[in-house]
Amino acid sequence: MRITVYCSAKDSIPEEYLALGDELGRWIGEAGHSLVYGGATGGLMTRVSDAAKAAGAKVIGVIPTRIIQAGRRAKNCDTQHLVDTMAQRKQMMKDLADCFVCLPGSYGTLDEMMDVIASGTVNEHRKPIYILNYKGFYDHLINLTDHMRALAFLPQQEHYAPTYIDSLEQLYKMIH
Repeated sequence: MRITVYCSAKDSIPEEYLALGDELGRWIGEAGHSLVYGGATGGLMTRVSDAAKAAGAKVIGVIPTRIIQAGRRAKNCDTQHLVDTMAQRKQMMKDLADCFVCLPGSYGTLDEMMDVIASGTVNEHRKPIYILNYKGFYDHLINLTDHMRALAFLPQQEHYAPTYIDSLEQLYKMIH
């Protein structure tokens, strides 16, 4: 299975979050899956990809030229797709994925996550998306979604919606 992972590229985040990247990457490799990710260096991106590669996973990166020009091109990819824009990156990562996993992150992670959710709601794909709500990281997003549903901006029963999980162990049980 090709698992697309969206996550932080910041090195300055707490070590316990970086350790999540190590654990997820190791599991991806040990379980015989492939990793699809942003193809750049930094933070959780480096930790997930390095651990996946070390555990035997095929690592597929999708990187825009601007990030290469910034000197952040990862060197651990088995395959690295070069694209011109972030929009092309998002589309290719969606196309390559069998499922999506969102770890804690910032604007880029939220953008990628919402793009997958929005495209799923209009039936562009039926691929599952799992959001790791580690230590309540995404509680405010969950509350916002509940608020949107209460005001009828979202339907009571969505035909496509993310699955929130609290631990990587829950994720491992859901992905075969």
